[in-house]
Amino acid sequence: MTGLAAAASMTSTGEAVQFWILGSVAVIGALCTILMKRAVHSALSLAGTMIVLAVFYLANGAYFLGVVQIVVYTGAIMMLFLFVVMLVGVTAADSLKETLKGQRWLAAGVGLGFGILLIAGIGNASLQEFNGLGEANAGGNVQGLAALIFTKYVFAFEATGALLITAAVGAMVLTHRERTERARTQREQSEARIREGKQVPPLPAPGVYARHNAVDIPGLLPDGTVSELSVNPTLRERGQIRDVSGASLAELKALERRSEDWLGRGSEDEPGPPSSGGAASKEHKEGAKK
Repeated sequence: MTGLAAAASMTSTGEAVQFWILGSVAVIGALCTILMKRAVHSALSLAGTMIVLAVFYLANGAYFLGVVQIVVYTGAIMMLFLFVVMLVGVTAADSLKETLKGQRWLAAGVGLGFGILLIAGIGNASLQEFNGLGEANAGGNVQGLAALIFTKYVFAFEATGALLITAAVGAMVLTHRERTERARTQREQSEARIREGKQVPPLPAPGVYARHNAVDIPGLLPDGTVSELSVNPTLRERGQIRDVSGASLAELKALERRSEDWLGRGSEDEPGPPSSGGAASKEHKEGAKK
């Protein structure tokens, strides 16, 4: 800690003002990243923190690293994260109830352990003059970094590039195939699903367990609670929502059995409501016999 105090005494006023202002902004952005309820706001806060880190790099003479921090991390990765969040539709109304017991305590313990390691490393840091730093960066920051990449770390750099190219080519091969037949239209696909007896309506949204395909029955979240967003608000205001209690589930199972029995009759009965179609067809047959 004596080295830290000596370094602080040698810091100029401008550097100290810059550090305290930008450091405060970075800490506030990091806290907002983990405390914001909306994922989009957390992503924007993280992007602001990364920009502040880039300013720190630029202020310390690492111009290439500062530009890469802005272009790659803030400009590419964070924007990709924001696009995914907007496409998936993560909102503050999603259930935040813990489904895996103890995961928050485990995360807190791991974070505390990493924090202790970080503080111990900073406390034992040596702030003396580095040997050979001027010679390594004599031609410029970019030239010094390029010299390290293509001399000392050339094999690791080429192996990383080969892995990235292999991953890109593999993704293209897995997602693209040459069609040897005509692509079926939506009407043809629907007719094929009906003939095969497959799922005709759309599948339920991911993360929601749909107990029925009726619009007045809410879906369940992974923790077992009812999803308020799975039912139209108009039906909720009218009081036309059926609950998912045990009695209601028994009623639904009986209704499903009656529906399956009605659909399994084939062409021997005429089309009609499930409750009265069979009786009507029987009366029609008896009348025809008379």
